[in-house]
Amino acid sequence: MKSPNQHHSIGKHWMLEIYGCNSEKLKTIDFVQKTLHESAQIAGATIVNENFHQFSPFGVSGVIVIEESHFTIHTWPEHHYAAVDIFTCGTSIDVQKAIDFLKQHFDAIKIEVKYWDRGELLKAKELSKNIMSNKF
Repeated sequence: MKSPNQHHSIGKHWMLEIYGCNSEKLKTIDFVQKTLHESAQIAGATIVNENFHQFSPFGVSGVIVIEESHFTIHTWPEHHYAAVDIFTCGTSIDVQKAIDFLKQHFDAIKIEVKYWDRGELLKAKELSKNIMSNKF
């Protein structure tokens, strides 16, 4: 997994492709919400709010808003697959703990992790200076 660049980005974004999951665990809101909630807690996130939706006949989408940004999920039980995004700012979240927890609790065979630095800090600072001095 590419490691975060601590000094050059505003945020850090992990995209998890979770394959070979137990489809029964991905079908209903109760298990999916509880699992994502616990993964955020285990990672050290500060949970602010959460909202989940149950699809018919099955599948779940949800977001957990954390002080550090958010955790999101969408499940496709018919494909034994879940997509999870973890977006953070700062360095207090241990994303690997969340990944390990999700793999174990969804009985996943494989997780592929993609990582992006979000928001180039130097670019944001330069554009902020331009805005403040009306040089846009």
